[in-house]
Amino acid sequence: MGSYKKKLRDFPEKERALWSQLSGIPFENGIALDDVDDDGVLRRIDYPAFFDLMKLSLPSDRDGIIRRLEVEKLIVPNDHSKWSITNLGAILFAKRLSDFEGLARKAVRVIIYQGLNRVETVKEQDGTKGYAVAFEGLISYINDQLPINEVIGPALRSEVRMFPEIAIRELVANAIIHQDFSATGDSPLVEIFSDRIEITNYGQPLINPDRFIDEPPQSRNERLAAFMRRINVCEERGSGIDKVIFHVESYQLPAPIFQVTEHHTRVTLFAHRKLSAMDRKDRIRACYQHACLLYVSSQKMTNATLRRRLAIEERNYAIASRIIADTIEANYIKLSDPESSSKKHASYIPFWA
Repeated sequence: MGSYKKKLRDFPEKERALWSQLSGIPFENGIALDDVDDDGVLRRIDYPAFFDLMKLSLPSDRDGIIRRLEVEKLIVPNDHSKWSITNLGAILFAKRLSDFEGLARKAVRVIIYQGLNRVETVKEQDGTKGYAVAFEGLISYINDQLPINEVIGPALRSEVRMFPEIAIRELVANAIIHQDFSATGDSPLVEIFSDRIEITNYGQPLINPDRFIDEPPQSRNERLAAFMRRINVCEERGSGIDKVIFHVESYQLPAPIFQVTEHHTRVTLFAHRKLSAMDRKDRIRACYQHACLLYVSSQKMTNATLRRRLAIEERNYAIASRIIADTIEANYIKLSDPESSSKKHASYIPFWA
């Protein structure tokens, strides 16, 4: 078998990324580009977008701009009286991610497919700018690709996107924030099918997916997450997935799937389906997430609340009872009061409560 003999120092960006991992330096503190003068910084960093998103007045001189970028650790001075652009500065505010070899393939990709599978690609879009600079445009682009449902009201017709925008915003932001940047060729991916949207990032989550709704999020990129919250790209800590589930329920959509593979985390949002088209796993997942959402809102799930969630008519309460029984059997929920013998007034809480 042949051997690969090129020296690591021949690939400076890869060398820096490897040493950052081995030394325990957070990704955000790593250096994306070294030995850059003032003009080079301003050519590569979208500083007007930075000041706009931070709701700060743009300084009248170059030195004021540079000083503020330094305060925020988007750039740091080096030993040659020049600047090093940090990974944080580049990944958020790069005018062109291609200017930074180690981050060039980290832009969010959006792929639209024909139908239910990946056989036929209709359109593929790769981002080019830093996450903060591109985020609003990215969400608008995704939203524009989603199918529209026409709703006929009492007096007029209205058009509603298949998925709630706030859920898309939060899940895309999560994919960006929680990704593992150690994979140099892997980027957040949004895939749109005729019946669902899948949002994938490299890296396994630091908490159990079954606890996404109630556990405070843990990120391997805390400074990136904090900065994204400061510029209102994502929700305050701990509230994002709650809002996703709330709006999914308000749209009467099937419960999303939070899936962890060997290397990735994937969230799938489904288009509207009638209860009769949902299988047992779909119903159990909806019941569990509904119980979690109510519990973190200081409420408890009942047969009546589940009927409202799944659009089950009151006369069909037995269907809701069957779903609740299946979810208990699967060990996802339990009676809130095991001593009570009243089935009519029974309420339920998540297994971890």
